[in-house]
Amino acid sequence: MPDSPRSTTLNGTAHPDTGGGGRMPGVPGAGGAGAGPATLGRGAGTQHADGTQVRVLVVDDEPSLAELLSSVLRYEGWSVRTAGDGAEAVRTGREFRPDAVVLDIMLPDFDGIEVMSRLRAELPDICVLFLTARDAVEDRVAGLTAGGDDYVTKPFSLEEVLARLRGLLRRANLAKASSEGSLAVADLTMDEDAREVRRAGELIDLTATEFELLRFLMRNPRRVLSKAQILDRVWNYDFGGQAHVVELYISYLRKKIDAGRDPLIHTVRGVGYVLKPAG
Repeated sequence: MPDSPRSTTLNGTAHPDTGGGGRMPGVPGAGGAGAGPATLGRGAGTQHADGTQVRVLVVDDEPSLAELLSSVLRYEGWSVRTAGDGAEAVRTGREFRPDAVVLDIMLPDFDGIEVMSRLRAELPDICVLFLTARDAVEDRVAGLTAGGDDYVTKPFSLEEVLARLRGLLRRANLAKASSEGSLAVADLTMDEDAREVRRAGELIDLTATEFELLRFLMRNPRRVLSKAQILDRVWNYDFGGQAHVVELYISYLRKKIDAGRDPLIHTVRGVGYVLKPAG
Protein backbone atom coordinates (compact mmCIF):
# COMPACT_ATOMS: atom_id res chain seq x y z
CA MET A 1 0.00 0.00 0.00
CA PRO A 2 1.48 3.39 -0.91
CA ASP A 3 2.31 5.92 1.77
CA SER A 4 -0.38 8.44 2.55
CA PRO A 5 0.13 11.94 1.14
CA ARG A 6 0.71 13.21 4.64
CA SER A 7 3.48 10.76 5.46
CA THR A 8 5.08 11.42 2.08
CA THR A 9 4.98 15.17 2.54
CA LEU A 10 5.55 15.57 6.25
CA ASN A 11 7.93 12.78 7.15
CA GLY A 12 10.49 13.32 4.43
CA THR A 13 13.23 15.92 4.32
CA ALA A 14 12.40 19.35 5.64
CA HIS A 15 10.78 21.63 3.10
CA PRO A 16 13.22 24.22 1.77
CA ASP A 17 12.28 27.87 1.92
CA THR A 18 11.13 28.46 -1.63
CA GLY A 19 11.78 32.17 -1.48
CA GLY A 20 14.70 31.69 -3.86
CA GLY A 21 12.59 29.83 -6.40
CA GLY A 22 13.56 26.36 -5.19
CA ARG A 23 11.41 23.26 -5.43
CA MET A 24 9.46 21.58 -2.69
CA PRO A 25 7.84 18.18 -2.41
CA GLY A 26 4.11 17.71 -2.67
CA VAL A 27 3.39 20.68 -4.94
CA PRO A 28 3.82 21.34 -8.66
CA GLY A 29 7.44 21.96 -9.50
CA ALA A 30 8.59 19.13 -7.26
CA GLY A 31 9.80 17.13 -10.22
CA GLY A 32 8.44 14.47 -12.53
CA ALA A 33 7.75 14.52 -16.22
CA GLY A 34 6.59 17.86 -17.48
CA ALA A 35 7.14 19.64 -14.15
CA GLY A 36 9.06 22.88 -14.36
CA PRO A 37 10.61 25.01 -11.61
CA ALA A 38 8.25 26.57 -9.13
CA THR A 39 7.33 30.16 -9.94
CA LEU A 40 6.52 32.33 -6.97
CA GLY A 41 3.72 34.86 -7.08
CA ARG A 42 1.43 32.73 -9.23
CA GLY A 43 -1.41 32.74 -6.70
CA ALA A 44 -4.11 35.37 -6.71
CA GLY A 45 -3.94 38.09 -4.05
CA THR A 46 -0.35 37.54 -2.91
CA GLN A 47 0.84 41.14 -3.37
CA HIS A 48 -0.09 44.57 -2.06
CA ALA A 49 -0.96 47.33 -4.51
CA ASP A 50 2.65 48.57 -4.26
CA GLY A 51 3.98 45.17 -5.35
CA THR A 52 5.26 44.03 -1.95
CA GLN A 53 4.38 40.54 -0.72
CA VAL A 54 1.38 39.96 1.52
CA ARG A 55 2.61 38.67 4.91
CA VAL A 56 0.99 35.67 6.61
CA LEU A 57 1.72 34.27 10.08
CA VAL A 58 0.95 30.56 10.63
CA VAL A 59 0.40 29.54 14.26
CA ASP A 60 0.05 25.86 15.17
CA ASP A 61 1.69 23.73 17.87
CA GLU A 62 2.05 20.78 15.48
CA PRO A 63 5.37 21.54 13.72
CA SER A 64 4.73 19.27 10.74
CA LEU A 65 1.40 20.94 9.98
CA ALA A 66 2.79 24.45 10.43
CA GLU A 67 5.66 23.60 8.07
CA LEU A 68 3.33 22.12 5.46
CA LEU A 69 1.08 25.18 5.52
CA SER A 70 3.96 27.63 5.41
CA SER A 71 5.64 25.81 2.51
CA VAL A 72 2.46 25.84 0.42
CA LEU A 73 1.81 29.52 1.21
CA ARG A 74 5.39 30.44 0.25
CA TYR A 75 5.03 28.49 -2.97
CA GLU A 76 1.89 30.46 -3.79
CA GLY A 77 3.80 33.72 -3.30
CA TRP A 78 3.10 34.95 0.23
CA SER A 79 5.78 35.94 2.74
CA VAL A 80 5.36 33.57 5.71
CA ARG A 81 6.52 33.17 9.31
CA THR A 82 5.49 30.43 11.77
CA ALA A 83 4.97 30.18 15.52
CA GLY A 84 4.32 27.18 17.77
CA ASP A 85 2.57 28.76 20.75
CA GLY A 86 0.72 31.90 21.78
CA ALA A 87 3.67 33.79 23.23
CA GLU A 88 5.80 33.17 20.13
CA ALA A 89 2.88 34.17 17.90
CA VAL A 90 2.48 37.53 19.65
CA ARG A 91 6.23 38.15 19.62
CA THR A 92 6.57 37.21 15.94
CA GLY A 93 3.47 39.23 15.03
CA ARG A 94 4.89 42.39 16.58
CA GLU A 95 8.12 41.95 14.62
CA PHE A 96 6.72 40.58 11.33
CA ARG A 97 3.51 42.68 11.28
CA PRO A 98 1.48 40.21 9.19
CA ASP A 99 -1.54 41.07 7.05
CA ALA A 100 -3.20 37.78 8.02
CA VAL A 101 -2.78 34.99 10.55
CA VAL A 102 -3.74 31.33 10.20
CA LEU A 103 -4.34 30.58 13.86
CA ASP A 104 -4.99 27.34 15.71
CA ILE A 105 -7.47 27.96 18.52
CA MET A 106 -5.94 25.32 20.82
CA LEU A 107 -2.37 26.28 21.79
CA PRO A 108 -0.22 25.02 24.69
CA ASP A 109 0.06 28.30 26.64
CA PHE A 110 -2.93 30.53 25.87
CA ASP A 111 -5.59 30.09 23.22
CA GLY A 112 -5.88 31.55 19.75
CA ILE A 113 -8.60 34.00 20.80
CA GLU A 114 -6.18 35.61 23.25
CA VAL A 115 -3.49 35.68 20.54
CA MET A 116 -5.93 37.47 18.22
CA SER A 117 -6.80 39.98 20.94
CA ARG A 118 -3.15 40.83 21.60
CA LEU A 119 -2.25 41.07 17.91
CA ARG A 120 -5.21 43.29 17.10
CA ALA A 121 -4.25 45.66 19.89
CA GLU A 122 -1.34 46.65 17.65
CA LEU A 123 -2.60 45.46 14.23
CA PRO A 124 -6.34 46.24 14.20
CA ASP A 125 -6.79 45.33 10.53
CA ILE A 126 -5.14 41.90 10.64
CA CYS A 127 -7.24 39.13 9.04
CA VAL A 128 -7.73 36.05 11.23
CA LEU A 129 -8.42 32.57 9.87
CA PHE A 130 -8.96 30.13 12.74
CA LEU A 131 -8.09 26.42 12.61
CA THR A 132 -10.45 24.33 14.75
CA ALA A 133 -11.18 20.69 15.46
CA ARG A 134 -14.04 19.24 13.41
CA ASP A 135 -16.30 18.76 16.45
CA ALA A 136 -15.33 21.97 18.30
CA VAL A 137 -18.51 23.93 17.56
CA GLU A 138 -18.11 26.05 20.71
CA ASP A 139 -14.58 27.03 19.66
CA ARG A 140 -15.78 28.09 16.22
CA VAL A 141 -18.61 30.17 17.65
CA ALA A 142 -16.33 31.73 20.26
CA GLY A 143 -13.69 32.56 17.67
CA LEU A 144 -16.12 34.24 15.29
CA THR A 145 -17.93 36.03 18.13
CA ALA A 146 -14.59 37.39 19.40
CA GLY A 147 -13.85 38.86 15.99
CA GLY A 148 -12.31 36.07 13.89
CA ASP A 149 -12.94 36.54 10.17
CA ASP A 150 -13.33 32.90 9.14
CA TYR A 151 -12.40 29.36 10.13
CA VAL A 152 -11.55 25.96 8.65
CA THR A 153 -11.94 22.67 10.48
CA LYS A 154 -9.24 20.03 10.78
CA PRO A 155 -8.55 18.02 8.74
CA PHE A 156 -8.75 20.47 5.85
CA SER A 157 -7.68 20.63 2.23
CA LEU A 158 -4.83 23.00 1.44
CA GLU A 159 -6.84 24.48 -1.43
CA GLU A 160 -9.57 25.44 1.05
CA VAL A 161 -7.10 27.32 3.24
CA LEU A 162 -5.69 29.15 0.22
CA ALA A 163 -9.15 30.05 -1.07
CA ARG A 164 -10.32 31.35 2.30
CA LEU A 165 -7.16 33.41 2.80
CA ARG A 166 -7.52 34.99 -0.63
CA GLY A 167 -11.15 35.79 0.13
CA LEU A 168 -10.30 37.45 3.46
CA LEU A 169 -7.50 39.54 1.97
CA ARG A 170 -9.62 40.55 -1.01
CA ARG A 171 -12.53 41.63 1.18
CA ALA A 172 -10.15 43.60 3.39
CA ASN A 173 -8.64 45.28 0.30
CA LEU A 174 -5.19 44.24 1.50
CA ALA A 175 -4.21 42.43 -1.68
CA LYS A 176 -3.93 43.73 -5.21
CA ALA A 177 -6.83 42.71 -7.42
CA SER A 178 -5.95 39.84 -9.72
CA SER A 179 -7.48 38.48 -12.89
CA GLU A 180 -6.71 35.01 -11.55
CA GLY A 181 -10.18 34.92 -10.05
CA SER A 182 -11.10 33.79 -13.53
CA LEU A 183 -9.25 30.83 -15.06
CA ALA A 184 -9.33 29.69 -18.68
CA VAL A 185 -7.84 26.79 -20.61
CA ALA A 186 -8.97 26.65 -24.24
CA ASP A 187 -12.79 26.99 -24.14
CA LEU A 188 -12.98 25.87 -20.49
CA THR A 189 -13.51 28.75 -18.04
CA MET A 190 -13.85 28.95 -14.27
CA ASP A 191 -15.11 31.85 -12.16
CA GLU A 192 -13.59 31.09 -8.75
CA ASP A 193 -15.68 33.64 -6.88
CA ALA A 194 -19.01 32.56 -8.37
CA ARG A 195 -17.84 28.91 -8.43
CA GLU A 196 -19.07 28.54 -12.01
CA VAL A 197 -17.49 26.38 -14.70
CA ARG A 198 -18.33 26.59 -18.40
CA ARG A 199 -17.17 24.71 -21.47
CA ALA A 200 -17.79 26.58 -24.74
CA GLY A 201 -20.22 28.76 -22.79
CA GLU A 202 -22.23 25.82 -21.43
CA LEU A 203 -22.60 25.79 -17.65
CA ILE A 204 -21.24 22.60 -16.04
CA ASP A 205 -22.51 21.44 -12.65
CA LEU A 206 -19.70 20.16 -10.39
CA THR A 207 -19.60 18.85 -6.85
CA ALA A 208 -17.38 20.66 -4.32
CA THR A 209 -14.59 18.09 -4.70
CA GLU A 210 -14.81 18.08 -8.50
CA PHE A 211 -14.57 21.88 -8.46
CA GLU A 212 -11.43 21.86 -6.27
CA LEU A 213 -9.81 19.19 -8.43
CA LEU A 214 -10.53 21.11 -11.63
CA ARG A 215 -9.32 24.36 -10.06
CA PHE A 216 -5.99 22.73 -9.16
CA LEU A 217 -5.63 21.42 -12.72
CA MET A 218 -6.58 24.78 -14.25
CA ARG A 219 -4.10 26.65 -12.07
CA ASN A 220 -1.39 24.41 -13.45
CA PRO A 221 -2.15 24.12 -17.19
CA ARG A 222 0.26 22.00 -19.23
CA ARG A 223 1.94 20.88 -16.00
CA VAL A 224 1.92 17.17 -15.20
CA LEU A 225 0.55 16.62 -11.69
CA SER A 226 1.16 13.37 -9.85
CA LYS A 227 -1.58 11.59 -7.95
CA ALA A 228 0.25 12.32 -4.69
CA GLN A 229 0.35 16.04 -5.49
CA ILE A 230 -3.36 16.04 -6.27
CA LEU A 231 -4.21 14.14 -3.07
CA ASP A 232 -2.15 16.61 -1.04
CA ARG A 233 -3.80 19.71 -2.46
CA VAL A 234 -7.41 18.69 -3.08
CA TRP A 235 -8.17 16.22 -0.31
CA ASN A 236 -7.61 16.66 3.42
CA TYR A 237 -3.97 17.03 4.41
CA ASP A 238 -4.21 13.85 6.52
CA PHE A 239 -6.76 12.10 4.32
CA GLY A 240 -4.44 9.10 3.89
CA GLY A 241 -6.32 8.09 0.76
CA GLN A 242 -5.05 6.02 -2.11
CA ALA A 243 -4.45 6.90 -5.73
CA HIS A 244 -7.65 5.23 -6.95
CA VAL A 245 -9.64 8.10 -5.39
CA VAL A 246 -7.90 10.52 -7.76
CA GLU A 247 -8.55 8.19 -10.70
CA LEU A 248 -12.23 8.03 -9.78
CA TYR A 249 -12.68 11.80 -9.61
CA ILE A 250 -10.69 12.34 -12.79
CA SER A 251 -13.17 10.00 -14.50
CA TYR A 252 -16.07 12.05 -13.08
CA LEU A 253 -14.53 15.26 -14.43
CA ARG A 254 -13.91 13.74 -17.85
CA LYS A 255 -17.57 12.75 -18.16
CA LYS A 256 -18.62 16.32 -17.40
CA ILE A 257 -15.83 18.31 -19.08
CA ASP A 258 -14.66 16.23 -22.03
CA ALA A 259 -17.59 14.03 -23.07
CA GLY A 260 -18.37 14.68 -26.75
CA ARG A 261 -15.66 17.35 -26.99
CA ASP A 262 -11.94 17.58 -27.70
CA PRO A 263 -10.34 16.22 -24.50
CA LEU A 264 -8.58 18.60 -22.13
CA ILE A 265 -7.70 16.16 -19.33
CA HIS A 266 -4.89 13.83 -20.36
CA THR A 267 -3.24 10.89 -18.60
CA VAL A 268 0.54 10.68 -18.55
CA ARG A 269 1.00 6.99 -17.93
CA GLY A 270 2.97 6.20 -14.80
CA VAL A 271 3.14 9.85 -13.77
CA GLY A 272 -0.23 11.58 -13.40
CA TYR A 273 -2.52 13.98 -15.24
CA VAL A 274 -2.27 17.20 -17.20
CA LEU A 275 -4.86 19.74 -18.36
CA LYS A 276 -4.11 21.12 -21.80
CA PRO A 277 -5.77 21.59 -25.20
CA ALA A 278 -5.69 18.54 -27.45
CA GLY A 279 -2.99 18.36 -30.08
